[in-house]
Amino acid sequence: MDAGQALADLTEISSQIEAAVVFDDKGKVVGSTLPAGDAFARSAADLLAAADEVRTGDSPLTQLEISTGDGSVFVVRDAKLTIAATTGPAPTVGLVFYDLKSALRSVKPKPRSRAKPAANKPAAAQKKPAAPRTRKKPDAP
Repeated sequence: MDAGQALADLTEISSQIEAAVVFDDKGKVVGSTLPAGDAFARSAADLLAAADEVRTGDSPLTQLEISTGDGSVFVVRDAKLTIAATTGPAPTVGLVFYDLKSALRSVKPKPRSRAKPAANKPAAAQKKPAAPRTRKKPDAP
């Protein structure tokens, strides 16, 4: 499904999610519940970058929660996509992470348009149309 539908499903099933955005590894927003999704995506990417600088170990950072008295920001990423969401105060952390991961897994990339074949293919590379088959009648010699 596309990111917009995944976010609609997410906000429908998770009453704790107030806003969410999905963006790719280049920072391009592919879906958002906010009109200013680009700003939220940049902020989430900045949070991930800051957390990457202080993490220990070799494992890549895949999820992050930042909480304040007013609410929390959650960020979950996989190889190509990242989802970020805000909640009110005292969310059920494990459930929010589960819902975000489920939404992220449900986002399928849009199929790329197929490139049109080159018009100037060498003659040897072009297939010739098959000759029409004729069928003999059973009583024909």
